[in-house]
Amino acid sequence: MIINMTHGSGGQATSELIRDVFAAHLGNSFLNRMEDAAVLPLDNKHQRLAYTTDSFVVTPLIFKGGDIGRLAICGTVNDLLAMGTVPLALSAGFIIEEGMDTVLLQGIVISMAEALKEAGTKIVAADTKVIEGRGGLYINTSGVGYVREGLEIGASQIKPGDGLIVSGTLGDHHACILSHRMEIDNDIESDAAPLNGMVEALISHNIRIHAMRDITRGGLATILNELCEASQVSALIDHKALPVKESVRGLCGILGLDPLYMGNEGKMLFAIHPEDVNKALDIIKTAPYGQSAAFIGHVKEGKGVYLTTDTGSLRTLPVLFGEGLPRIC
Repeated sequence: MIINMTHGSGGQATSELIRDVFAAHLGNSFLNRMEDAAVLPLDNKHQRLAYTTDSFVVTPLIFKGGDIGRLAICGTVNDLLAMGTVPLALSAGFIIEEGMDTVLLQGIVISMAEALKEAGTKIVAADTKVIEGRGGLYINTSGVGYVREGLEIGASQIKPGDGLIVSGTLGDHHACILSHRMEIDNDIESDAAPLNGMVEALISHNIRIHAMRDITRGGLATILNELCEASQVSALIDHKALPVKESVRGLCGILGLDPLYMGNEGKMLFAIHPEDVNKALDIIKTAPYGQSAAFIGHVKEGKGVYLTTDTGSLRTLPVLFGEGLPRIC
């Protein structure tokens, strides 16, 4: 097998690469869960620590609504939040290509500082490397946080009957990056945002969250498939309930893309106990970045992910195959 760009899509090729190369040799009881963050028990078994890491290679470095720095902070914070974690601290590694303007670099670092303040956390360790190149920048961020006592959130916790909520419009970040790279002039902005306020509000109101997942590479359809496979359940999605901005829908129509397979960087998918769905939706809608949240469907018995259609039939939603756009994060 020769690596190509599809192996970075977050879809089927990525899963196969992880399974056949990385998990085959590095797998263990924590890594094999394939969650957004690993939950590790401490000596006191009532205390647990979550740990995650991510790398960011997006081009362009600056785009409408954000830049690679904001993206790195938000992506790592949201991965921690997906496990019901209170983010404590992050690390950052900067791989800088020679030729980069320090004014540009400083602007990106300032953007990171602003995102850290918004997320209520800090970078406590960092590293820099300079390599040959053309002025590019790559950032790796890792994060740790503590898991609240008694909270059990994860893909294996999803049950038939759970309601599915997305915290906002689909495909915004993917459409923004694609527009920049294709030099299409529009008003589409990245949705890169830390979702700590939203998640903390749900937990403080005792909403029974069974699972959360950051909607990034591979889009909502791929993430739903991953969650359903982990819990051995199926999902039925109402196509009329899916929130998509008209500008994004229009771009997708022109380019033949599907928002269900386009990534976000500031949206979360929630699987909620059926009795708490309405309350949870109200809380999300009043939280920062949650105004466009929508209840989109249910978890059911069986296997697979299905979408209703205007004709009354069901469309099967598989995981993403191929790559619609490289380097969205």
